[in-house]
Amino acid sequence: MTQQKIWLIGAGGIGYEYARILSSLQVDYIVIGRGEESAQTLETKMAEHGYVLPAPVVRGGLTAFLKSKPQLPTSVIVALPIDQLQPAALELLNYGVKRILLEKPGFGALTELEELVAATRQHEATVLLAYNRRFYSSVLKAEEIIATDGGVVSFNFEFTEWTHTINPNNYAAVAASHWLLGNSSHVIDTAFFLGGQPKQISCYRAGEGNLSWHPTASIFAGAGVSDRGALFSYQAAWQSPGRWVVEVLTRKHRLYFKPMETLQVQELGSVAIAPVEIDNQLDLNYKPGFYLQTRAFISGDHTRFCTIEQQLTHLDSYYKAMSGYIN
Repeated sequence: MTQQKIWLIGAGGIGYEYARILSSLQVDYIVIGRGEESAQTLETKMAEHGYVLPAPVVRGGLTAFLKSKPQLPTSVIVALPIDQLQPAALELLNYGVKRILLEKPGFGALTELEELVAATRQHEATVLLAYNRRFYSSVLKAEEIIATDGGVVSFNFEFTEWTHTINPNNYAAVAASHWLLGNSSHVIDTAFFLGGQPKQISCYRAGEGNLSWHPTASIFAGAGVSDRGALFSYQAAWQSPGRWVVEVLTRKHRLYFKPMETLQVQELGSVAIAPVEIDNQLDLNYKPGFYLQTRAFISGDHTRFCTIEQQLTHLDSYYKAMSGYIN
């Protein structure tokens, strides 16, 4: 891997996952954290697991770091909580950074996304979103089968959240109230990545007010047709049993992502469902999808990423209608 200077913003759990991949890829990078505790934890975990940090974690946060007038990096990875993503990206763009990998969904309040897209265009920069499930071994294998079979004819997905396990006090208010974007979009993005973006969509919601921290709805359903001509449907009931599921149908196979890290297949003319052998060693060694996603970003291969401009299109095309969010 070519040597290049990368800034990794965030020393929390996700920051650690990126740090060990960057070390494995043998690129030159620094980690910029905020608090002493998270910085020490990351340094300790890296050493305990045999990874070498090129330099100690920078303490004090991004704003203080930029005040020291550091030389511009080749690219930046932002691994911060949802409410801090857009402000950090704006700081970096204003400083002159041209390539950013931003944790999903890239913004908190809806107006933040419009502002970030405007700044990205103004600075002629590239901001990509880290939807790591696009890089799952299971998704890569499914794409091979889909291509061989001549494309997707229909697909369906479920993004039920286990709200009985979610303590909204552990999250920023904007993250909890926009849970569909911050969490459920993992599934939604993967389904539309495989089957095509919605060309027509009808969305329905119920359960308004059932969850104090997510007032717009707790039950979701809808259907439509994608820009690849595939019919699709979805549903989710956040206060009922369920799980994340994507099912993709071709003329020869029904592909099951249940759980999404795995791939199962049903052949035409059979009711048997069998696992598909996939080369998933990287997904076992690292947080699934992260290694290939990070490697693609560093190498400049943007083909599988969702850009910040595309995210704004997705927000206006279907995320608002699915979620009921207005701000």
